[in-house]
Amino acid sequence: MWQKVEAFMGKNSYFNIFISFFKIGLFTFGGGYAMMRVMEREFVENKKWMDSKSMLDLLAISQSTPGPFAINSATYIGYQQKKVGGSVAATLGVVLPSFIIIILISIFLEAFSQNIHIQNVLKGINAGVAVLIFNAWFSLSKSLGVTVINVILMAIGFLISLFIPSFSVVYLIIITAIFAIIYGLFMNRGKVDAN
Repeated sequence: MWQKVEAFMGKNSYFNIFISFFKIGLFTFGGGYAMMRVMEREFVENKKWMDSKSMLDLLAISQSTPGPFAINSATYIGYQQKKVGGSVAATLGVVLPSFIIIILISIFLEAFSQNIHIQNVLKGINAGVAVLIFNAWFSLSKSLGVTVINVILMAIGFLISLFIPSFSVVYLIIITAIFAIIYGLFMNRGKVDAN
């Protein structure tokens, strides 16, 4: 009997995967970047499902594939844990809270749009989202390590985002990837020449 309970409630069970992503979907406002730090805490620090390097890989994969970051990352982590079933459990877990909240908001939309308290709560949530995004950036940049090329690439990305807000994130990733490839080829050529 305990084996069945463990299979259902255990660390890497479908239920645990679903609940982990349900909590993230329920309590994380602001989308992908705001979600990063919460996911890192949950999956790197608490559950130990991945390490910091895998988290950076997850960010790159989730941002470069079509679709929302939350769904891409849930599918990726779920698949790592329990293959296709884990992907389904994680994706349902991260999507279901938003679905329920949107249904409730649509039912009470008129009351919400006129309520000053609800408007103030949403303003506060927006400020909190900005902090979560900064926290995710800071945590990820520490994981990358402080090197000249990393600082330059982050500065380029930041300046483009700041001065050209409509600039596509896809192009930004491509540009920084090209710079990183050129830098890597240059550095490796220097090592080969030295030998």
